Amino acid sequence: MELPKDRLKRARAAAGYESPTDAANAFPRDINKNTLISNENGNRPISRKAAEKYGELFGVKAGWILFGDSEEAPAPISDVALSRVGMVTGRVAGIVEAGTFREVDEFDQSDPVEIPLPRDDRFPNARQLVFDCSGDSMNDLRPRPIFPGDRLVCISYEDVEHLVELKSGMVVVVERTRDGGHFREWSVKQLELFPDRAEFHPRSTNPKHKPIVIQREHDADDGVTVQVIALVRRVMNEMPGF
Repeated sequence: MELPKDRLKRARAAAGYESPTDAANAFPRDINKNTLISNENGNRPISRKAAEKYGELFGVKAGWILFGDSEEAPAPISDVALSRVGMVTGRVAGIVEAGTFREVDEFDQSDPVEIPLPRDDRFPNARQLVFDCSGDSMNDLRPRPIFPGDRLVCISYEDVEHLVELKSGMVVVVERTRDGGHFREWSVKQLELFPDRAEFHPRSTNPKHKPIVIQREHDADDGVTVQVIALVRRVMNEMPGF
């Protein structure tokens, strides 16, 4: 028999939120993460007032959460509903890992994975890209390190290039390709600009990681290209145990 806590969890997932943390981050004024976790685990009864709030945010009726008095299961959240609550979809682009070149599959026909994200306040019309961080190349970044398993929420640099001037200190996702673009490395770096060059620095306790240095006047063709593809705006991670 499905209990209220199960229906609440199903409504939250159907609305596009992978975890209570995601839902709380999307609605910080409306959802207390600890309360939602307790409600979903059945450790705290779901009050009528809470059910009404959850129903409003997740697109279901409070009565369905509490009593299952409707046969209609919650439907996946639509683009219109996402827009109403200030959300957009972000595409999970792949893995950022320094020093690892992955072969580009030009014939990949799989559907992209998309997740709901809060609309970027500064760049509301820019595409949001999501990268999963692997490796320790940024584990000493200040003031907040980037650890393996962190998820980076970024905006496409192509969409804001005409609005944003690259500056020293920015944390960016860099694409480095070789062999005519058949192999690609995505890594996250901190940018340092100089009159004659741009340097993309790892911030790591591991000495094997080295900066990528691009000279402004560089005519030699070594078959490697480097470009900024995204600006890191947020870092997310899930706490274990839930």
